[in-house]
Amino acid sequence: MAGSEGPLKGVKVLDLSRILAGPTCTQLLGDLGANVIKIENPASGGDDTRQWGPPYVEDAQGNRSDLSAYFMSANRNKKSVAIDITTPEGQAEIKRLASHADILIENFKPGGLAKYGLDYAALSPEFPSLVYCSISGYGQTGPNASKPGYDLMAQGYGGIMSLTGDPEGAPMKVGVGIADVMCGMYACVGILAALRHRDQTGEGQQIDLALVDAQVAWLINEGVNYLTSGNVPQRRGNGHPNIVPYDVYETSDGHVILAVGNDGQFRRFCDFIGRPELADDPRFATNPARLENRDALNAVLRPAVQAYDTATVIAELETRKVPVGPVRTLDQVFASDQVAARHMQIAMQAAPGPVQLIGNPLKLSRTPVTYRTAPPEFGADTQAVLNAEKPFED
Repeated sequence: MAGSEGPLKGVKVLDLSRILAGPTCTQLLGDLGANVIKIENPASGGDDTRQWGPPYVEDAQGNRSDLSAYFMSANRNKKSVAIDITTPEGQAEIKRLASHADILIENFKPGGLAKYGLDYAALSPEFPSLVYCSISGYGQTGPNASKPGYDLMAQGYGGIMSLTGDPEGAPMKVGVGIADVMCGMYACVGILAALRHRDQTGEGQQIDLALVDAQVAWLINEGVNYLTSGNVPQRRGNGHPNIVPYDVYETSDGHVILAVGNDGQFRRFCDFIGRPELADDPRFATNPARLENRDALNAVLRPAVQAYDTATVIAELETRKVPVGPVRTLDQVFASDQVAARHMQIAMQAAPGPVQLIGNPLKLSRTPVTYRTAPPEFGADTQAVLNAEKPFED
């Protein structure tokens, strides 16, 4: 296939990031064909997430490697190079690598790299075409710029926790580090836009990306609901602020998701549960009416749905073209024919042994993603990279 090495083949990324937001970005760039060199601190044993386990990959003798599942989730298609940036020698090595790089990405506190002469202000005069992406908790400016940022903090500060969880319970974070992941996605978009500008003009630039800014940006409809109405949204569990019924409903043997998005679907849903008159009831006939009478409607719907088993609800509503789906556990997710058909579980060979990873969701018809190298052990490529005349080449 044409372009089988990826659309970003030849793009060189110097990755000074760790944990999840930055590594999510650089893994995505690597999947798209970029050559990524990941710089890791020898004093700490590398990226913090190497120690965020178990589980870990073990070798054939059962010895634990430094490849935790957490680390592997965001670090394939990278070379690991151990450099101590606090030393003059380490700083010189970073500058040498930067001279070959198209992109540098870092997630130190604002000003944290200035004392080493590796911040954007120091590097941009020497490398004016470098695209330099800085990820921090609150950004390079503002009253909170000096504060550290973590996913949980961003979810709390940025408001998503106030919208998540049971209405009568405590504020709840999303089950994975979604603020980090989405920040990494925004970083990737910003980098590609800056790379486009660089290719047209020769001019690099700094991308200033805050974890909290990214989280505020994906408040989406709930954020604009507040800005439009002035009413602070409340937690609704799995309920939707603007659509009813759109929720998780208990069945006789489990749970099912209903997403009734328009009045026609609601009428067909009412036909299934044997209550066709609900579609003509003025309290429920339109979505605004259903929204206003959410509790009254759910008082009818919940026992009606609970009379059926999950398989019946899904089969009958799919026949009627009413959006419906299961609530699956991860063993069911990865055993599904859909995951297999879409190649969302992949196998790779890491140094200690075979590993199973989550696939990239991008399906490009001419330049597909590639899985070239498994997540590396700490410092595995140090000598090869530092001794190479062209360090980013394979």
